[in-house]
Amino acid sequence: MPNDPPIDPFAQCQLGPIPLRNRIVKAATFEGMTPRHVVSDELVEFHRGLARGGVALSTVAYCAVSADGCGTPNEMILDDRAGPGLRRIADAVHAEGAAISAQIGHAGAVAAATGHRGLAPSPIFSPLAMRRALAIDESQIHRITADFAAATRRLRDNGFDAVEVHLGHGYLLSEFLSPRLNRRRDNWGGSLENRARFPRQVVRAVREAAGDKMAVIAKLNMADGTAGGLWLDESVTVARMLESDDALDAIELTGGSSLENPMYLFRGEAPIHEMAAAMPLAVGWTIRLFGRFFLREYPFREAYFLEYARQFRAALEMPLILLGGINKLETIHTALAFGFDFVAMGRALLREPDFVAKMIAGESSESLCVHCNKCMATIYRGTHCVLDADPAQTIR
Repeated sequence: MPNDPPIDPFAQCQLGPIPLRNRIVKAATFEGMTPRHVVSDELVEFHRGLARGGVALSTVAYCAVSADGCGTPNEMILDDRAGPGLRRIADAVHAEGAAISAQIGHAGAVAAATGHRGLAPSPIFSPLAMRRALAIDESQIHRITADFAAATRRLRDNGFDAVEVHLGHGYLLSEFLSPRLNRRRDNWGGSLENRARFPRQVVRAVREAAGDKMAVIAKLNMADGTAGGLWLDESVTVARMLESDDALDAIELTGGSSLENPMYLFRGEAPIHEMAAAMPLAVGWTIRLFGRFFLREYPFREAYFLEYARQFRAALEMPLILLGGINKLETIHTALAFGFDFVAMGRALLREPDFVAKMIAGESSESLCVHCNKCMATIYRGTHCVLDADPAQTIR
């Protein structure tokens, strides 16, 4: 353990150009509260509650940069309709003393499950839609890059403090990084430098659109959790490339794939029965029969990504955000002692939106979350902890 003086996790700090009141970030966990693809009253109140509960930065998720980039049928699309709602959510979070970020991305092959054909670096099979996604062409690469920049400008112009570019979880930019999924033979595939070209182009475009008053974060897979996918050796190199581009204020380290291996990210119980019940009948039966192969179960343990993340801390100078099974105040202190600049919490804050305030007040040092992952199945009717009241009745 390092011998540097301990860092106070609850003291004011800086993320790029923006001040934060502490080092706790609400991780992007899709809220399922945008049935019409725009901000709803429920989404505003969800993030207002997290801000009131003490987080420094609350992250709206998952926001598609275009209609064909949606990973679920009820995601926000950052088009012209989004602006007024974005301003409402920014104002609500700011009024509680916190900063607001939005995770932006294109779902790639995952979008095939929403009725779109699905785009990927190469023609690949989407188990979520039971069909093949189309290989993206160069004109689409440039169009989607422009979509990321336009989404960033819309966030900037409506009061958002930060933007998080999704480079992980088997979505489009993550698919390009994967040697398993990217089998192109042009300038966008083959070598790691070529596979990283599209993600780096997007990050630079986002930085330019964000300007100098908005923080830019990338969410990067350390490992895809699939044989032949992106792993630490190449991912560390990608992180070094991103650092050398000087377009990011921080990298949030993650893993797993919504396309191929979702539970690698979540760890804990696999909610197969609950996911089956939440789906249309035919899809539900498929999950009941084959879900154990797609939703592979990994035992939960505290800070399960820490060992992988430390490889990045040793290789990089830039700020890093530790994610993955952080439920205890002790773990937050450990992360900061190892040189991580921030910690991101998801399920713990879904269970207790005021957990940060409780830690600051000395009322709690460990989250009530039991890592059952049953919240995963609630994303189509308002994401929530099943031990709390179901918000579905208020969503219209």
